[in-house]
Amino acid sequence: MKKEKKTHALLFLLLLHFTLGQSDYAPYFYDNGPSSTHGNMALFSISEDTAVGTQIYILNGTDPERDPVRYGLTFEKGSKEYFMVDSKSGNVTLIQELDREKQDEISVVVSITDGRNKVVETVRVFVTDANDEPPEFQNLPFIIDIPEDTAPGSSIYRVQAIDRDMGSGGSVSYYLQTSPFAKFTIDGHSGILRVKPGETLDYETTPTHFVTVVAKDGGGKYKGKHQVLTATATMTINVLDAQDMPPSFIGTPYFGYVYEVSVPGSEIFTVYAKDGDQGNPNPIHYSIINGSDGVFDINSTSGCITLTTLPTLLRNELYEIIVKASEVGPNNQLEDFDITTVTVRVVDLNNHPPTFYGENGPQSKFEVTMYEHPPAGEILRGFKITVNDSDQGANAKFKLRLVGPSRVLRVVPQTVLNEAQVTIIVEDTSGIDYEKGPTLSFKLLAVEIDTPERFSATADIVINLLDTNDNIPKFTSEYYIARVPENSPGGSSVVTVTANDPDSGPWGEVKYTIYGSGSDLFTIHPTSGVISTQPWTSLDAEVRSKYNFYVKAEDSEGKYGLSEVFVTVLDMNDHPPAFDETFLEKTMIIGTPVKVEAVDDDAESPNNVIEYSIMRADPDNAFDINSDTGEIKLKPFIKSMEIVRNITKQKDCKWSLVVQARDRGSPSFSTTAVVNIDITEATPLKGPMAAFLMKSRDNPLKALGMVTVIISLLVGVTVLISTALYMRNSKSNRIMPARRIIKRRPRDQQPWNFKMPAVKFNNPADKFLIDDQESNQQRRPSSPRPKPPPPSAPPPPSNTRANERPRAVPTISGTLVPTISGALASKGSKKAKSNRRKEGNVSSALVSELKKKLEQKIIESNQGYY
Repeated sequence: MKKEKKTHALLFLLLLHFTLGQSDYAPYFYDNGPSSTHGNMALFSISEDTAVGTQIYILNGTDPERDPVRYGLTFEKGSKEYFMVDSKSGNVTLIQELDREKQDEISVVVSITDGRNKVVETVRVFVTDANDEPPEFQNLPFIIDIPEDTAPGSSIYRVQAIDRDMGSGGSVSYYLQTSPFAKFTIDGHSGILRVKPGETLDYETTPTHFVTVVAKDGGGKYKGKHQVLTATATMTINVLDAQDMPPSFIGTPYFGYVYEVSVPGSEIFTVYAKDGDQGNPNPIHYSIINGSDGVFDINSTSGCITLTTLPTLLRNELYEIIVKASEVGPNNQLEDFDITTVTVRVVDLNNHPPTFYGENGPQSKFEVTMYEHPPAGEILRGFKITVNDSDQGANAKFKLRLVGPSRVLRVVPQTVLNEAQVTIIVEDTSGIDYEKGPTLSFKLLAVEIDTPERFSATADIVINLLDTNDNIPKFTSEYYIARVPENSPGGSSVVTVTANDPDSGPWGEVKYTIYGSGSDLFTIHPTSGVISTQPWTSLDAEVRSKYNFYVKAEDSEGKYGLSEVFVTVLDMNDHPPAFDETFLEKTMIIGTPVKVEAVDDDAESPNNVIEYSIMRADPDNAFDINSDTGEIKLKPFIKSMEIVRNITKQKDCKWSLVVQARDRGSPSFSTTAVVNIDITEATPLKGPMAAFLMKSRDNPLKALGMVTVIISLLVGVTVLISTALYMRNSKSNRIMPARRIIKRRPRDQQPWNFKMPAVKFNNPADKFLIDDQESNQQRRPSSPRPKPPPPSAPPPPSNTRANERPRAVPTISGTLVPTISGALASKGSKKAKSNRRKEGNVSSALVSELKKKLEQKIIESNQGYY
């Protein structure tokens, strides 16, 4: 039984499921009303200022079977698509801008489907207004014509503007842009334009007015903000002229003239008047009211005043004619008028130009002869000039002017009425110069001042100048530079000077002379200015190479000018080099050069520049010579006496060579000398005394003189110290016992002496190196106290020439001091040189004795005492 109940229940369930599966319901939209943003968009409203891309609505519906639904949105064919829907979410988005003024209602087809059933509905969406349209004026442009006599407050035009917005945004009000000279007003609601009360229009003052009218809407929201839109337009108001202004004369005051040649009917003057109402002018009628005395008439239409009688019958010189100008009305009636005065003067006719007169009548050229440079202010009395104008009054008034070189002459008077005597006065005396030109020409002008014709006259003023001696001769240059070779023969031309005197005749003739310390060797031609050497002159650049003197140029009255002449004597190569002797004796220590010197008496290089060379030598290839200094030294491989003895095979070691001295002039000269050189080896001496003796080896007398100087200095110091002690004891008024204070030398201090250790030198030149005692002390750190440095001797007097560069040997401190070069002097001092050379040949014994005495004096000087 239970099993049967279960079977019935199962069958019931299957039947129920089959029955339900056969029923399928369509989906549907929710209808939430027009104010909702969810549903089927029926009667939905959207503002026209909604931004594109905004989500504006959500389509919302359901399916009875709870199946998922999809949404659709389309538009009618040919219509613009404004919205787009997301099929799943139902979100509707604005995709086109809305404009209510173009389309205020949109028809939209919305659909919903569950995949099997689809429901389609056509709904209307309303576009609501936003204030996005400004007012728009109608009937543009605004051009209005009104009479100038329009009454104040009268309406003259109605302005209309339309705003397509709705509500307050579509209402329009009007107003005018303010102006301080505004003559119009407008009604804010109706737009009626009126003449402002209390204001009148005037065509003559302002014929056209430009008024700016503004149309403003009532405002409204746009994109969430309140805005008011306006529009402007310019109204052109033309004022039409009315007959309200009288006529007026143009160009007053009026003046007319009657001339002596006038005839009856001659035009005197034409007046002109015009109606003040230029927009609609009336014709003008002219008439004479008074003042014509029956001799003048006027044309009523043209206003031309004419003469009715002969000028000779006029009784007055001045007439004042009263003229009336009247407007002619519509019925040929004379209406408004204006009155003016025309002044007519009877005058002489300007028919005579100014004329210049001389002593014999009219004249156009005046000439005078005079000396140059008259004093300033002088009257040129040679001129007899009169000027005249036969007219009367203003026609006879004219000016005088002198045309020519500026500010040289002036004319008096400058203004003339009828007639005057002309006077010409010198103003700038420098401008009247015969040298600038023997003739001066001017134009004398007479020009009328106040006449329309401005007649004029011209006369030529010619001044012939006579010359005076007013100039001095002047050289073409302030100085002249000349060069002449020293071997030029007497009478050779040096330079030509030129001086000019612009005066004429004898005053312009120049004679030349020279003077000065250097002028005795030269002469000058008195007329040509050619400077040459005296016939007996022999110029020598070695004696004197520079000359300067003055040259004088003088005219016939003694006026003169000066210039300076500089003459340089050019050196020629006319002196060969020369040695003191043709046979020279020299002693050479190995490693030390000897020097020979030749002298060239030429004055300048390259004539006096000497080059030395060895022509031949015995033995050959043993010596080198410096081509510039003449220093002779052994070849580098000859370093000791053993090498010398191996070469010479002689005991005395005396070699000879022939030295040539050649200058660099053109042509070149040369001379030779035989030099005998005694080769020896130096004794190894050390210390400052050894250096001094080495420097004085060629002149023992110089060493002896130096010792004498040192002794004299010591004696002088002793006398000064003794005198100072005596003066101090005398001032203290007491007798001081004479005391001798002996200052003992420290035990370790040794007297400064020469040490001559037996040292063998590898290099013979090392024999002449002197040990530095101070540097030796520094190399012995064990010594308790350094030895005091020896006193330095003053340098020996130099016997070298000024342009000679002395040789140098090492000193104690390693520096170089000059040695005795043995240079040769000039030719003029050959005997003196020979004597000094003889005195210099002292035996070696004398040198040894001198060395011992000098060492003893130095030891005594190191002992301190007061």
